[in-house]
Formats: sequence, structure tokens, C-alpha cells
Amino acid sequence: MSFTEFTYQLLQGYDFLHLYQEYGCKVQLGGADQWGNITTGTELIRRKLGIEAEAFAITCPLITKADGTKFGKTESGNVWLDARYTSPYKFYQFWLNVSDDDAKRYIKIFTLLDRETIETLIKEHDEAPHLRILQKRLAEEVTTMIHSKEELEKAQAATNILFGNATSEALRSLDETTLLQVFDGVPHFTISRDDLGKPFIDIIADICKVFPSKGECRKMVQGGGVQLNKEKVTDAMREVGEGDLIAGKYLLAQRGKKNYYLIIVE
Repeated sequence: MSFTEFTYQLLQGYDFLHLYQEYGCKVQLGGADQWGNITTGTELIRRKLGIEAEAFAITCPLITKADGTKFGKTESGNVWLDARYTSPYKFYQFWLNVSDDDAKRYIKIFTLLDRETIETLIKEHDEAPHLRILQKRLAEEVTTMIHSKEELEKAQAATNILFGNATSEALRSLDETTLLQVFDGVPHFTISRDDLGKPFIDIIADICKVFPSKGECRKMVQGGGVQLNKEKVTDAMREVGEGDLIAGKYLLAQRGKKNYYLIIVE
């Protein structure tokens, strides 16, 4: 047992006493796992100030995930309300990717939807789980509540770029921070600004090694399976210039339907 664990209950109990004496705080709220810590405070208050000193503890059941871990800031993989720590895009993605069981609980806890609406959504979800109706509505409601309708639409547009049939215009509408977050997990390549003006095939096959050979690159371009910035590449020899850059420094190459490559121009 660490010193922190050993003293935690004592310090929290003393903290309640201090709040009681200095600010008139009589009630502490917390999760069910904090019951012992809070009642240490109520007991300390009564022992120090007499039985007439009234202090109370109120706890509520912990909100847990499907794996049994608690939903709190000390756990990994959780979200912050502050956009500086969890962007609206990642916030939206968090709710969109919760399990079916979690979605059924969270939509009752974290949204203001009425009971009839929630029951209808759960029924529709159970009839077609692959559509993730419940997760989508949960993500929409919570993201709008915390970040606004505008930020929800931006998060949905960003999601559609990665998983849908978004246009080049939609890609270019992303701010740099969201762009990097959307493509955080894809392979990254860095090229020199001096490489601009070279043919697409040279940049993608020779410099970035997205294709094992120029021949394979040409073949896939001819088959319509290569895109640059969400636009189909029809000529492997087309030059890549400043006008192609997103936010003045990025290129997004796509091979097939699911293989993305972010190219950073420095």
C-alpha cells in the first residue's frame, strides 16, 4: 500500500471537517466507492464538534463500462468535457463506439430524451444492431449538449471523410487539428516542399513508398483505385503542386477503399 492510499481516507475526512468549519458545508456527494471516505469525514466532524454537529454523506451507484471499469477521470480511455483535452471529434467518436449494452444505459443517464423515445430507439436498435441507431443518437445528443450543433456537424463530417463517401470540399473544410485527429492512426510520410511539382507517381511510389513499384501504382490508377484528397487520380503523371495542399501542408492519398496515407509537406 502506498503512502497516498494509506492517507487518502484521513485527508478526505479532514477536508470535510475543514469545509464544515470554514464554509458551512454539511453534505458531500460522491460515487458509491467513496462512501467510506465521506463517512470518515462525518464521523470526524461529530467527534471534534459534538453530536449536535450535523454532516451527511450521499452516494450514487458508479457509472461503469461494459468491462466493469468505472467511468472516471482516473481511468484510461475516458473523455473530458473541455475541448482542450478531448476534441469534439474524439468526443463524438467515444459515444459512437460504445458497446450496445453501454449505449442502452448511457442514453438514459446522459441525455434528456423522454422514456418513450428511448424505448423506441432501443427497440429499433435491437431489430438492426448493425445500424448502430442507439450509438448514433447517443453521440448526437451528448455532443450537441456539450459542444453545440455546429461542432456535432463538424464531427459527423470528419467521420464521413474516413468512413463514408465524402468529397474533396468536405476534406478541405476540416481544421488542421481535426484533420490530424481523424488520420492519427494512418501511415504518415514527410516530403520536402521542393518535391512539389513532381509527378504523382514519383511522390507516391518513389518517395513515400505507398506502392512497391511504379508499375503497380500505374495499374491501380488505371483501375480507378487511387485518390488524392478524395478525388480520383486518372493520370499517374499528373503534377502535385501547392494547389493540392490541404491547410497549406498536407496531402491525403488513398489506395483502394480503406488504405489512407497522410503526406506532410515541409
